[in-house]
Amino acid sequence: MKRQIGLLLRGAGMGAADAVPGVSGGTIAFVTGIYEELLYTIRRFGPSAIVAWRQDGVAGLVAHLNLAFLVPLLAGIAASLISVAHLVVWLMEAQPLLLDGFFFGLVAASALVVGRHPADWRFWHLLPLLVGLLLAQALPALMPWLGQLGSPALVLVVAGAIAISALLLPGVSGSFLLLTMGLYGKVMAAIRSFDLEVLLLFGGGCLIGLFAFSRLLCWLLERFHTATLQLLVGFILGSLPVLWPWRELVRYQLGPDGQMIPLDFRYLTPSGFTQVTGDPAQLPVVVALMLAGAALVWGIGRAHRGGDALARDGRQKDKEEGSDA
Repeated sequence: MKRQIGLLLRGAGMGAADAVPGVSGGTIAFVTGIYEELLYTIRRFGPSAIVAWRQDGVAGLVAHLNLAFLVPLLAGIAASLISVAHLVVWLMEAQPLLLDGFFFGLVAASALVVGRHPADWRFWHLLPLLVGLLLAQALPALMPWLGQLGSPALVLVVAGAIAISALLLPGVSGSFLLLTMGLYGKVMAAIRSFDLEVLLLFGGGCLIGLFAFSRLLCWLLERFHTATLQLLVGFILGSLPVLWPWRELVRYQLGPDGQMIPLDFRYLTPSGFTQVTGDPAQLPVVVALMLAGAALVWGIGRAHRGGDALARDGRQKDKEEGSDA
């Protein structure tokens, strides 16, 4: 029961993080020690699940799909998206500096916690870290081109596949990519109003991206574990500029529904922010929230250092069961 409650809370954290453009639920999963178990659990949804069901019935299927892990995690995510996420979206409008400050500290500390050099770290592992950093910067600039696919239904499916793949990448925000696609408002409104047409199209794309991308990440982790982890750290570092509280939007375009799509920011000092915008920088409170976010991640990281051992057990179990990649 204690583990189920812990997974429920982790899921709630992932759901709340994914509601904020610039923050990834994958970062929360990474820091709390469940990231690799989550990937390997998702990968089990495939032909091997049918084999497990035929051999051992429902009990075998439940064990194979690791539902004792997945169900409370998904319940936490779902509960957060229809409750906590609303508070987060409100804070984005009412207190954006405070919210950005908290998540900036959280994500920056995440990079430090998960970026500790493992025993097999080599100098060349700086290369995948740099690649992750550059990709995190480049991806948002590519997203506005998605609208040129033409069909609104196809755009929603592709957007779902991209957004859910970003969820699996620590540091890459599916919400921010949706914002740059001009679809963030539409998807959030569909969640709040239970617009089944939009949710089914977007959800179908999510399923496609989830199963395909989880298999790719599992393959990379099995063959290039440390290099892949450094790539993910690069993605986390690349997300930090988007969360810098004191910034000014200098270039944007309007999406098909009239929503503003940010394209470029100017990053300012707290005093420069006040001079440019006329708004208070709220420096003491923002810094305090940065430190609170960092302290939260540091405490979680210390409490869940056993996550790596759990992930290794998951990989070994997958190999023994002959799970499909």
